[in-house]
Amino acid sequence: MTTTDTDPQRPEQDSTAVLEGLHLIKEYPVGARSGLLRRQRTMRAVDDVSISLARGRVTAIVGQSGSGKSTLGRMLARLIPATSGKIFLEGREVPAKEGSGHREYVGDVQLTLQDPFASLNPLRRVAYTLGRAVRIHQDVRGKAVIHERSLELLKRVGLAPAERYLDRFPHELSGGERQRISFARALAASPKVLIADEPVSMLDVTIRREMLDLIDSLRRDEALAVLYITHDLGSARRYSDEVMVMHHGQVVESGQSRAVIDDPQHEYTRRLLAAAPNPAARRR
Repeated sequence: MTTTDTDPQRPEQDSTAVLEGLHLIKEYPVGARSGLLRRQRTMRAVDDVSISLARGRVTAIVGQSGSGKSTLGRMLARLIPATSGKIFLEGREVPAKEGSGHREYVGDVQLTLQDPFASLNPLRRVAYTLGRAVRIHQDVRGKAVIHERSLELLKRVGLAPAERYLDRFPHELSGGERQRISFARALAASPKVLIADEPVSMLDVTIRREMLDLIDSLRRDEALAVLYITHDLGSARRYSDEVMVMHHGQVVESGQSRAVIDDPQHEYTRRLLAAAPNPAARRR
């Protein structure tokens, strides 16, 4: 692995880390067993990756489809279990199996997905979606209080006037509005970490920058540790502090975003840049 300036592969040296993953591996079985004494073959989607996410900073993971970046994000969000490796939240090791602290963990570490429409219940209005998140994560009761806090969440993600959105169904919203609702629902948990998995790849080009500016403002205003998963090197350079380049499940290069993208040391990173539309403009 090539490193530039900083090395996210050594999170144990970072005392400011909120969320850390050490030597994470995720294997999937491939094909059927061919005999009683033969082990089933496996494929490593994530191969010995370590990562550290710090408060108020954005770490970007870039790579082509199938590189393992989304799998890594889902392991950190504990949507899927790691085959091996350890996860630490604020210095405390997270048990491998779900237990009594699982709800607290998923409240602290929130994940937003690439397709906001798929992550929202199409049969429920925005008021229900946000109200349910408020009840679960903030442990409040009373329609008036829930209504007020739902409005506050909408305002925090830039949806105004907030009142007009509560009675809408997901299909009545634009892609950007649905993604903002997803962020609002995540913020209801008062998370310490936000994992944004390809949050703008399904949005129109004209509103992608608005969404990335929103993530940047949430990082600053909420002091969130953000993991930004993307294949877009240009946005990674502009909006992240550090970047990790993944290829075939491994981190092949990492460091300060501008250093890595402006002066890539690994051949795979150079190929990603060469494949990007107008790569020269992206380096400005």
